[in-house]
Amino acid sequence: MQIWPAQITDRIVTESHFGRDNLKCFADRPADINIMVDEAVARNAGAEALVCDDTRITYEAMVARIGTLAAGLRDLGVAQGDRVALVMANCPEFVLSLFAVIRLGAIAVPINVREGTPELAHILNDCGAKVLIHDADLSGHLPGDAELPLLRQRISVGGQAPGALAFEDIGAAGHTADPVPVQEEDTAVILYTSGTTGKPKGAMLTHFNIVHSSMHFELAMELGIGDSSLLCVPASHVTGLIATIFTMLRTAGTIVIMRAFEAEAFLQIIARERVSQTLIVPAMYNLVLLRCDLSAYDLSSWRIGGYGGAPMAASTIAELSEKVPTLNLMNAYGATELTSPATILPIGYGVSRADSVGIPVPCGEIRVRDEAGRDLPRNTPGELWIRGPNVVPGYWNNPEKTAAEFHDGYWKSGDVGSMDEEGFITLHDRRKDMIIRGGYNIYSAEIENTLIAHPSVMECAAIGRADPVLGEKLHVFVQTEDPDLTLEVLRDYCKAHLADYKRPDFATFTRDPLPRNANGKIVKRALREMAG
Repeated sequence: MQIWPAQITDRIVTESHFGRDNLKCFADRPADINIMVDEAVARNAGAEALVCDDTRITYEAMVARIGTLAAGLRDLGVAQGDRVALVMANCPEFVLSLFAVIRLGAIAVPINVREGTPELAHILNDCGAKVLIHDADLSGHLPGDAELPLLRQRISVGGQAPGALAFEDIGAAGHTADPVPVQEEDTAVILYTSGTTGKPKGAMLTHFNIVHSSMHFELAMELGIGDSSLLCVPASHVTGLIATIFTMLRTAGTIVIMRAFEAEAFLQIIARERVSQTLIVPAMYNLVLLRCDLSAYDLSSWRIGGYGGAPMAASTIAELSEKVPTLNLMNAYGATELTSPATILPIGYGVSRADSVGIPVPCGEIRVRDEAGRDLPRNTPGELWIRGPNVVPGYWNNPEKTAAEFHDGYWKSGDVGSMDEEGFITLHDRRKDMIIRGGYNIYSAEIENTLIAHPSVMECAAIGRADPVLGEKLHVFVQTEDPDLTLEVLRDYCKAHLADYKRPDFATFTRDPLPRNANGKIVKRALREMAG
């Protein structure tokens, strides 16, 4: 089995946590997130911690502002264990608020600004948020006081909002709060899952989980002091939160904040700020290649190009590797319940193992199992059961869902994958998205991986469409700007790549992006409704 190098594995010991025995853990980890903050300041006090447009904040200045903000929140009644919701687009205030809440031993609840008002009400009431920090221009989109009986205070960022205190007025100069002692198994963050199949569930990310996932990114991507990461996915999503914010904190690196992704601006920021690491979705890389001349920018600092959440076309990988030769492309597979990464493709395998999402993270364990929970042989598809210090202890205020999805220390992912002899994982499909056509199993991910390689396909999704004879037929939704792309063109293209029963029966073409939820995942339920 492919293993991580000894300089990583030699740091691992086994311990018991959350009632799980023999859990692999890093022996030299910081005990909690507040200690990670202190260590970053001690290592790199004068270096830039946050950069956003013209705002530049050093680690020393950041920790001072965190202390003042924490004191202000404490004066508003925020105490250890209280929940504070953050509904903000990417901005320095998000990061400062996140660390200030955690400094008090309270629990941060980041929420995507794209959530609808009913979803916001559900999340805020489910977690019992005491304080809500939000962008001022979202005030009209937020639930009213009558819908939030547990909420005690609103704080607006970037302007005044009715019924809210101004963020700039929270905390007095010279007034600070020291970190409240916590246990590493205490919850630090609650992140609500996408809710593609029902109401969102609040995954409880502990200090222990976050520290280990930050170290997984740090070690697998070979990051350290002097590195910088571009935050251009939502900070409220597990990827932005862990792969950028907490990982840069762990390495005492720089968090470069992009308020909203735009292809040309993305390259401009990488060149200007000497960004070394990104972790984004393949659609963003596709847009950069489609709309930009990469040769016009000095991208020599860009060393790590992480991606996940969707397949990356081999042609995209090849073109990026050619145009940015310094770039190591690294697939990563994870979930909110996994505190982001469960697998990472090691450096140097971006082209040769482009079909894989990588190997289990150093402290992680993955089993491929059948519906009865029995281990399956190598190269046999089954459900991925995942165990490790990155796996959350469960869902907030939801023991039924916790009991259903967690078993014997494993999270049952619902994803269908296989593991080869070297330990590389191939992801085939979400179990619920598998299509059964005339008794044959069709993994939608295989269809999407094939079609995304077509030069006219910008993004795509495959679903099953009910059929009275075959049970289901294959319907694909394709975003394209090519007016000549038709179902027959796609079927002809698939002849060289797929068995005949895997070729699309129906196709819907659109110039618009496919429907996504607040966390950026394609909502196949909406596509099924569109298909009738």
